Amino acid sequence: MRCAVLQLSAQGMSSTKLYNYIRVANSKGVKVLLLGEYVLNPFFKELENMSVSMIKEQAEHQSKVLRELSSTYNMTIVVPLVIVKKQQVYKTVAKFAPSSTAYYQQQLLINYTHWNEEKFFANDIKPIQTPMIFKVDGFKFAIISGFELHFDELWTQISAKNVDAVLLPSVSTFDSYDRWKSLILSRAFTHNCYILRANRIGEYKDKEFTWKFYGDSILASANGELLTHLGNKEELMIVDMSHTEVIRARRSWGFKEMMNKRIRT
Repeated sequence: MRCAVLQLSAQGMSSTKLYNYIRVANSKGVKVLLLGEYVLNPFFKELENMSVSMIKEQAEHQSKVLRELSSTYNMTIVVPLVIVKKQQVYKTVAKFAPSSTAYYQQQLLINYTHWNEEKFFANDIKPIQTPMIFKVDGFKFAIISGFELHFDELWTQISAKNVDAVLLPSVSTFDSYDRWKSLILSRAFTHNCYILRANRIGEYKDKEFTWKFYGDSILASANGELLTHLGNKEELMIVDMSHTEVIRARRSWGFKEMMNKRIRT
């Protein structure tokens, strides 16, 4: 399965780079393209000062562009989008497939004093559900947001579905570089699946903080190895993943088999 991460800063209403990079990805045989958080929408702190009508206009424009690109290039595009329904603002990850569009509503949102998405967005607070699962050419993907990587309960749901790869769009910043890399590799190893992480670049400044988004988009193997990663510049990363390698890792380590024995008894 050939996939790609498009590592970008915030693009606003412009679609020029999307068109150009997707043409390149298509020429290389990419089937699934992943973008980071707050690339096609302004950063969260900017959204707090925008009108709902402006957020809605931008989301509708980006959705239209992405549907067209997915259909034209026969590519599944996975991208976080802030959308508006009945004047309420929701944080989602959208999947634009050539013949359909689906949205995964982020279940767990950051709620710290300096960055309170849970308070701003209208996302439901309810028991954890299985995240979005989909297949492309028989290869099974799950989608979660970057912050959701931290929660065991969500990984229990993912593990039960035997996914080959988890797509992880993020917006990591401050001094979290090493922590994020360690966590991604650990999750990939203990659940024996690929993790493809897309992180945005660029920065945002307010009166208190400078939010530097450092990139480091990553592909982790089902054995918890760092296969490839990007720096902190705009770049397209094309990767190949193998269902056979996932099965081999699960048989080698036997984690799931060990748990299944105890579930059956």
